[in-house]
Amino acid sequence: MSPSRTRTRRIAAPLTAGLLAAGALSLPAQQAHAAGSVVRVTGSQGNWQLTVDGSPYQVKGLTWGPAVADAGRYMPDVRSMGVNTVRTWGTDASSKALFDSAAANGIKVVAGFWLQPGGGPGSGGCVNYLTDTAYKNQMLDEFPKWVQEYKDHPGVLMWNVGNESVLGLQNCYSGDELERQRNAYTTFVNDITKKIHGVDPNHPVTSTDAWVGAWPYYQRNAPDLDLYAVNAYNAVCDIKSAWEQGGYTKPYIVTESGPAGEWEVPDDVNGVPQEPTDQAKAEGYTRAWGCVTGHRGVALGATMFHYGTEYDFGGIWFNLLPAGQKRLSYYAVKRAYGADTSRDNTPPVVSALSVEGDAGKVQAGRDLTLSVRASDPDGDAISYEVLDNSMYVDRSGQLTPRPHTDLGGGRLRVTAPDRPGVWKIYVKATDGRGNVGVETRSIRVVPPIVDGTNLALGRPATASSYQTGGGDCPCTAAGAVDGRNDTRWASDWSDPQWLSVDLGTRSTFRHVQLVWETSYAKAYTIQTSDDGQTWRTVREVTDGNGGVDDFDVSGTGRHVRVNGTARGTGWGYSLYEFGVYN
Repeated sequence: MSPSRTRTRRIAAPLTAGLLAAGALSLPAQQAHAAGSVVRVTGSQGNWQLTVDGSPYQVKGLTWGPAVADAGRYMPDVRSMGVNTVRTWGTDASSKALFDSAAANGIKVVAGFWLQPGGGPGSGGCVNYLTDTAYKNQMLDEFPKWVQEYKDHPGVLMWNVGNESVLGLQNCYSGDELERQRNAYTTFVNDITKKIHGVDPNHPVTSTDAWVGAWPYYQRNAPDLDLYAVNAYNAVCDIKSAWEQGGYTKPYIVTESGPAGEWEVPDDVNGVPQEPTDQAKAEGYTRAWGCVTGHRGVALGATMFHYGTEYDFGGIWFNLLPAGQKRLSYYAVKRAYGADTSRDNTPPVVSALSVEGDAGKVQAGRDLTLSVRASDPDGDAISYEVLDNSMYVDRSGQLTPRPHTDLGGGRLRVTAPDRPGVWKIYVKATDGRGNVGVETRSIRVVPPIVDGTNLALGRPATASSYQTGGGDCPCTAAGAVDGRNDTRWASDWSDPQWLSVDLGTRSTFRHVQLVWETSYAKAYTIQTSDDGQTWRTVREVTDGNGGVDDFDVSGTGRHVRVNGTARGTGWGYSLYEFGVYN
């Protein structure tokens, strides 16, 4: 994906991208395939085309997301969209079912082979392509075996070696060494390409990277590739000029494209990437296909991202049918590829979504009201669902339904998350006919406002233990009484542990607020003392779940402490703030 954002945010690669584990594959005992097609890149400079058995073939494709076992279920739907090609990231013994189902539906496969460090920004699995001959020999042996297995299968269109590794190498190397590794990697891609050609002369070989900046390396080091490939989202319309200015002598396909990704959009008011609306996403696919087809004789088609049903953060951003529900983007691709949509029932259109009040100061655990405006082109009744996601709090991709009250007039009331940080709130509008409109906004959750004075603010604090280093530590007791939610106290990883604050004089308090980091207390007591030695329990909690614990309590003493007796995680106790209010 595009490196145009300096921050290396990356939507997680589809699960299929990780199917190919080096050395962990077993070959089937025999082949039993019908004769495959002969696929060629034909023509001359600037006037190329792809042919299948001598007939022109324009790649009208999607990247493939469902499990291979579900190929028979979904492939007819893919075909109904006007799609003739799907793309994968790995090829192994499980691929046969996908090839079979694709061929049965008149669809062909751009069959991928995964090389480390695939996936561009945020990827892992560093390989030294100058010195790691064992890894290279293993791949040089492994990939051609699968080519031999499937080369005569009618479902195969071409082979695709690697995904975004030229870019991804920046996570492993820098400076001159990065240049050496990129040259070595693309040279190795060429070595694999020659071996594949030796086994299968009837299908082209390409290699995908995340931006056209990789193409000079392929131009220099991989002359045996039949064509280039690139993943480009919001930048897809810049490919033509980059190809012209680069003086390239090979055509290309776009192997991922669609709406702008996290790394290509501005930040919203809460400092996180502003996700495009459903309508903007649909327009992104239309625009991408227009720019691909606009580079006649050079761009041979595209496999746009993503025919996926994953129902999570990345799935809502990119999938055409998360949880199997079809979106505006699904129908935009269908129209782009020339399929008939005139009799389709289409999704609700969400034209507005807002957070009532200040989206930058949403109090944890309190009421939150959303205002949504949606309509259905077919007049279907619309029902709503509200979900949240904590990607920007803890990197979780999971979507969690939140019960809501419909206040009428498009106003939905929910309870805000109880953990501070920036959350995404999603509203789904469904029509009961398999279609969905989804919009999302971010909110910044803050601890609830407490009337009164925080007697613990800035006072001397001590603890049974504290972490001296690692990450954002040292994390002393003072970090929990400084009025900041970006500093914390963190204890040793054992029970029990305590943190105590000296209020200076014997004081009466009526409220306590604990703002937990990820490492929270499942069981703890709030205790007071006049001398810091003898303690009285004024509140006991046995069902803590982290986030913000905010409760009234009656207590008097000079010293107040939180005494943790059972951790909620395998780590220690960690408090951003310990507030004691009069």
